[in-house]
Amino acid sequence: MFNNPNNYKNQICLLLGWVLLSSAFFPSIKTEAGDLDDMPFDSSRYITVDEIKPGMDAYCLTIFKGTRIEKFNLDVLSVVHDFMPGMDAILVKGTDEAFIHTGPVAGCSGSPVYIDGRLAGALAFGWSFSKDPLYGVTPIKDMLRAGLQKESRLGGKNLYEPGFVFDYSAPLDLDKVEKQMTEGINAKQSLSAGTFTLPLPIVTSGLSEGACSQLNASLNPFGFMAVPGFSGASGNNNDAENIELTPGASLAVPLLTGDITMDVIGTVTEVKGDKVYAFGHSFLGYGAINLPMATGKVHTVVSNLSRSFKLATSLKIVGALTTDESTAVVGQIGKKAEMIPVSITVNRYNDTRKRIYNCRVVENRIMTPSTLRAAVAGAALMLGKLPPDNVVEYKVAVNLENAESVTFSNVTANKGIADLTIETIGAVALLMNNPYEKVNIESLEFNINILPKNIISHIWSVNLSDSSVKAGQKITVSVIVEAFHAGKKEYTYTLKIPEQLSPGKYNLLITGGNGYGLFLKQVAPYKFTVDNLESLISGLNNLLDIRRDKLYCILSLPPGGLSIERAELPDLPDTKALILQDNKRVMKTQPYQHWIEKKIDTNTIVVDKKVLSITVEK
Repeated sequence: MFNNPNNYKNQICLLLGWVLLSSAFFPSIKTEAGDLDDMPFDSSRYITVDEIKPGMDAYCLTIFKGTRIEKFNLDVLSVVHDFMPGMDAILVKGTDEAFIHTGPVAGCSGSPVYIDGRLAGALAFGWSFSKDPLYGVTPIKDMLRAGLQKESRLGGKNLYEPGFVFDYSAPLDLDKVEKQMTEGINAKQSLSAGTFTLPLPIVTSGLSEGACSQLNASLNPFGFMAVPGFSGASGNNNDAENIELTPGASLAVPLLTGDITMDVIGTVTEVKGDKVYAFGHSFLGYGAINLPMATGKVHTVVSNLSRSFKLATSLKIVGALTTDESTAVVGQIGKKAEMIPVSITVNRYNDTRKRIYNCRVVENRIMTPSTLRAAVAGAALMLGKLPPDNVVEYKVAVNLENAESVTFSNVTANKGIADLTIETIGAVALLMNNPYEKVNIESLEFNINILPKNIISHIWSVNLSDSSVKAGQKITVSVIVEAFHAGKKEYTYTLKIPEQLSPGKYNLLITGGNGYGLFLKQVAPYKFTVDNLESLISGLNNLLDIRRDKLYCILSLPPGGLSIERAELPDLPDTKALILQDNKRVMKTQPYQHWIEKKIDTNTIVVDKKVLSITVEK
């Protein structure tokens, strides 16, 4: 079995590394007594690890091209008992020339392994830069356990899908949401010593290299690898009608369908009735899921020194994945997984026509935001990267079922589509992961206009008609803004000082959209705080309604009255305000901040601010 002593030592060291580090990959599957022991197990069809010995005849079934399932011979190297609590592992090595040439292949996850003519388990993990096609096999008995606890304890009902956990008690901050999503994903990565579960390729079409790289960076810690591929076969493809999910067949999870596609590729291990067992490891690893399950076609296997992978596409959706556990995913043939219609319209400076991309994205609290980000990037960057000087104008509608839609429009300069994706993905993630009630997104609409110019501007000067005034008088504020390439332009505001304003000094703020947003969060944070779905939608609309291409002039006035939760009581007498501010009351109150604001469209983005002082005399 081991002709070369050095190879033997290397393989034993790798195996010991896997034994020591395996807990980083699979959570314990220890369960209540009786749950697993009572599981029906056909010993004529399946072989247990106790029956497996090194040197036994073995092979696996998988697809390397097209839809034809092929048989590949394997050597059984060893069985590791209890390499983690409640779970064993089988170590095998490919002996066929195709397997030797490619090494471990991403997309082979779930390929059924047969030993002594019986199903033993599925190819599930390997080692980076392995010279040999060395695989770890998840035993079939462990795979067939997937979903048993859920069914026995909950009567077959689906659990509510976990997702991101955001802090809804603080004012909404979409930059913070984006950062939390990224850090939350990266925290899940636990690969070390070269050991890895076989990655699941996400084969894309319609994505630029940059968009594909961005998708890969965000989902690689989950065990996915995004690779550019070809557009998937349509539902009218004759081959698609004749393909069934059988052991060794390709199983695809279409994350995005339509004019842009993203397909996760794995392999079917076992089919029992309408249940399909696959992958030999988790998808996301959090229990209940509801994702489309499709047949697939392999174009080829790309042999790679780092990590070989199957280049494949989905053919026809035939069911849905319902269970996602450490040892397997389980799907049900005939079950339907909901998908969200997405329309992306792009009008780009270097394109001869306006392009419209119609797609459908999976409905999943973790996968939807990341998939949607890549789809928008793919559509916007289809004809290449943007020049350093760029303007992106956009309108977005997140249409909700039985709730007010979240709609907004804005413009950004020299930042590509970063602001667009942060706002959209942040809003979608907050809505889908909110703790108040389930949100059903009916559709998503994007209108994007891209221009090659610079509209960044600075405040050149601010002049007041008079810095000392009396209550009731008017003042004129003249602001000169200097824009890149466009020169200087003057904007004029007229402000009337309130009749009853007390004598004293008051601040006058001249700022762009970003400064205005910071001002609002400071003086009126209740506009962006939430405690139910209605206030979440309202808070998002308030936040996303702040335009970057406006110049704001704000005169801060003394506080008066109260804001209670999100209700504004600006004229409340002090005696009543004092009563409502009693510490014994549980409703959030704060002094209501008064201010006067004026805003002017500038068609530029002012990036700085000026603060002046005005004296109100007796």
